[in-house]
Amino acid sequence: MTSRRLFLGAAACVLALAGCASAPSPQELPPPIVFVHGNGDHAGLWQTTIWRFESNGWPRDRLYAIDHPYPLARDDDTKAQPGRSSTAEHMAYLRAEVEKVLQATGSRQVVLMGNSRGGNAIRNYIQNGGGDKTVSHAILGGTPNHGVQAIPGVNEANEFSGTGPFLRSLNAPKNAAGDEVTGPVKWLTIRSDSNDKFAQPDGLWVGMRGKPTNVTFEGPALKGATNVVIPRIDHRETAFSPAAFDAAYRFITGRAPATTAVTPEDRVVLSGKVTGQGASSTDPASGNGFNNLALPGAQLQVFSIDPNTGERQGPAFYAKTIAADGAWGPFAVPPGARLEFAVAAPGYATTHFYRSPFPRSSNVVNLRAERIPADDRNAPALAIMVRARGYLDPGRDKMAFDGQSPPPGAVLGAGVASSRVKPTGLPRAITGEFNGERVIGRTWPAANNELTILELTY
Repeated sequence: MTSRRLFLGAAACVLALAGCASAPSPQELPPPIVFVHGNGDHAGLWQTTIWRFESNGWPRDRLYAIDHPYPLARDDDTKAQPGRSSTAEHMAYLRAEVEKVLQATGSRQVVLMGNSRGGNAIRNYIQNGGGDKTVSHAILGGTPNHGVQAIPGVNEANEFSGTGPFLRSLNAPKNAAGDEVTGPVKWLTIRSDSNDKFAQPDGLWVGMRGKPTNVTFEGPALKGATNVVIPRIDHRETAFSPAAFDAAYRFITGRAPATTAVTPEDRVVLSGKVTGQGASSTDPASGNGFNNLALPGAQLQVFSIDPNTGERQGPAFYAKTIAADGAWGPFAVPPGARLEFAVAAPGYATTHFYRSPFPRSSNVVNLRAERIPADDRNAPALAIMVRARGYLDPGRDKMAFDGQSPPPGAVLGAGVASSRVKPTGLPRAITGEFNGERVIGRTWPAANNELTILELTY
């Protein structure tokens, strides 16, 4: 019997829970998968990918999304920068997380799946950190493997420079065939045909409009890897879309998934983490840009809301003062319930999050508190529609925000992930729509330092 048949037979035994004389060993179970987010992102972006693996029978306790505390790359990888991480720090964090997963599961190896910068850490760990022994499969979605630009002499100390020392070392030929990947790990890259903002011949999305980047649409592909191209997907959809899941699942298992949909479960239990952002006028030492540090002392309240108006239906059914680890939950919610998550913390606006119903349990419902920009503080209200797992492209997607289609700020070409409006009138319902998904929330007065986030799930 081949190893693949052994794996499939063991997986079927686990899922059916019948016909097996004893519990399978860790090596007979589906391999643990560690998901690695991208630059400035967080573990919560893997929520739908995790759901899709679960919907195909992958055990929940073998799916891990890590949360790097400082997810943004340094401007210059060789120089310390507050609130940012170097390639060496990024790799060390990933290596430590993999060791935790191996210890928790008893497995000898893991699968690593990363988006964008997450793929840099995966490649660095496998080539330079011992990951060639602990990783069986590496899946890179939209990783700028040949840089976001490859212009000699331009910002080459940045890890995203195609001519800089970091990527030149990773891409150096590994054998006589010129392979850019390190064996014996199996490698998969997933890229867009032409719609990835960081794999463009023109420098529009990297601050060099009209200038050649020396990078092509094929930039994320690697010689020696299995390279998959999916038409029209954007930079984030290379990792978080149903099509990317399908490619990853086939690569790991050798077969098609039973479904790329998220199948609902009867009991939904939620938990996650409350985090802040980077430096502010009151906390300059916290660094710059987004981080995934806990926001201790923040107050979280969760309300059930009317699905048509976004109005609260009674008092909060869950409340917590966030501790040093940032964690909240777990708590159970009725399947299909519409929820409002309200986060209040010193130095931040009270941020009201609205999401589509949760069809399955999740432990990565991460909530990142926001601030109202100085230019918006005199507005009646501020509302933001954000697509965390992809971008807003009026040439490709059907969408609207507060009745405006396309949403303000959305531009042709998948490069913008959010839209902002300043609603007028009394506090009222506000709706965000994207390719059939519809999120309804409420506006809140900016004068009270409150704002609304409508977060699309799919």
